[in-house]
Parts: sequence; structure tokens; C-alpha cells
Amino acid sequence: MRILVAGGAGFIGSNLIETLLQKGYQVACVDNMSLGNTDNLAVAMKHPSFTLYEGDICDGEFLANVFQKTRPEYVFHLAANSDIQASAKNPDVEYRNTYSTTFNLLSCMREYEVKRFFFASTSAVYGNKPGIRLDENTPNLEPISYYGAAKLGSEALISAFSYMNDFKALVFRFPNVIGPHLTHGVIFDFIRKLQSDPENLEILGDGNQTKPYIYVADLVEAIIRFMNEIEDAQQPVTLYNIGVNTATSVKRIADIICEEMKLENVTYHFTGGAGGWKGDVPRFTYCLDKVHCAGWAAEYESDEAVRRTVRHALGI
Repeated sequence: MRILVAGGAGFIGSNLIETLLQKGYQVACVDNMSLGNTDNLAVAMKHPSFTLYEGDICDGEFLANVFQKTRPEYVFHLAANSDIQASAKNPDVEYRNTYSTTFNLLSCMREYEVKRFFFASTSAVYGNKPGIRLDENTPNLEPISYYGAAKLGSEALISAFSYMNDFKALVFRFPNVIGPHLTHGVIFDFIRKLQSDPENLEILGDGNQTKPYIYVADLVEAIIRFMNEIEDAQQPVTLYNIGVNTATSVKRIADIICEEMKLENVTYHFTGGAGGWKGDVPRFTYCLDKVHCAGWAAEYESDEAVRRTVRHALGI
């Protein structure tokens, strides 16, 4: 099968590409390298069934040329701005890198009659709903970040294009994803700060922000597991919450990093407040009943995913 991975040089995309190649698929990657890099694709670049197209997905002529050359049978859309704090300063980043990339990919699929699509969505589409167990049918989605809004808007585009063009789409809403090739986020922020000052660590918020962290290998396994099952789905769009049963607080992440760095006398300095930044959802409860009933569950729980990521980042 010929596969196109948009945003494939990024964190999740590069991990997915390696697995797709291992399973014998012919894979093309398109990426503008704004967040991704060729180092992430070092393994893939050695594979005869892999091709890299470096360019802007928002450039319609460029993207049409990629579709013309590759003639994909399945499109995986992982191109987006994944740095929520960066887009808080400039909302245009989300409109261009998250929402517009979705529209352009779906438009090319329509033109070239590609019928199968995967979209990486997010728990951020639900917004801040404390005390509510969030499932796929939770009503009144009210994202509080530009990132969540652009992802929710993208889901709406996918729904419309799927119904209008007989697409079969698979949409995953997942929380924080961590693991090899990760380049930013709280784990890397804390490691850099502690390498600079091993005795003091500034922590945004009150440290009690608590979220589920899923290991990237588990997410990729879920994508591969369900990528072809959409063929038999009765509805054009199949939606799953993907995650883990447990959650990890920001303070616990700091503790794990200090343990792995062998630092015993670190003073934590909290900036205060329930959230770490504007648009941050400090805690939420995810319902995973649907995906568990479908036969999938993560191998690594949240704390273990964090520890494995910390060890990988430190080269342990």
C-alpha cells in the first residue's frame, strides 16, 4: 500500500513511519521542517520504500505535485503546530499549520480520489470540563486554546469531506504524547533548567496540574491496529479517545527527572495558579471505554511513560 504521512518528520510522524516501513508499506513523507527534522528520519532515509518531500502543505501547487507523484492510497495527517504556548502568542500559527493543512490535504484527497484518512486530534477539543468524564460523545465542546480550536475545526472539515466524498476517516483524540524524538514540553524544559541550575527548578502553576501521558510506541501501535478497520465502519468517521488509565502531575514529573538525574537537593519554585499558562487545561478525566472494548489498551501507564522518556532524553 502507498502511504503519505503529512508531518512525518515530526515526533509522532517519524515514529509512525518507522513502523509502517517495518510492516512493508511504501511511505512518502511531506514536511516543512518547522518542527520536524531529518534526524528523526535517519532510519527511514535508509529504507528503499521511503521518499521525503520537503515543502509547505499549505502550498496547494506543491501538495498537488506530491499527490501526483506518490498516488497515495492512505493519508496520515500529523502536520500541526504542537507547541501550544507558541501559538498563544501568534494564533496565525494554528490557522496555517493545523487548520489549513487539514483543508489542503482533504482537498487533494478529493481531487486524486484518495479514500482513507487518519487524523491526529487532541483532548484539547473538549476544553476545560472539570469533574466530567470525557468520552467521544461529550457535548458542548469548548476548546480554550487556539490549538484545540484548530483541531476541532479540522474534525469538522473531516466530517464534511468524508460524507461528501465517501472517505473513510479515523480520528484519534489523545492527550500528551511522549517518547523518542520528542523535542519540547515540560520534560525537556525541566531537564534543561536542571542542567543549568541543579539546585533550583521553576515550575509553572502550582505543580498539581495532572494529565495522562501516553508513550509514543503505544500510540503508533493503536494507529496501526485500527488503520484498516475503518473499511467496515458504518459511519464515514470513526472516532476514538486514546490514552492511559493513569495520570501524572507536573510535580511528579519533576520528581522523576530529579531521581533519574541523581539530584537530591532541588528546591521547587512554583509560579502559582491552577494552570501553567493561558489555554492550559490543568486536569481532566478521559473515558477510554470505547477503545478498550475494541480490544486495545496501552502497555505503559503514565508514570512509566514519563520515566522511559526521561531516560531516553538523558541517554540512560
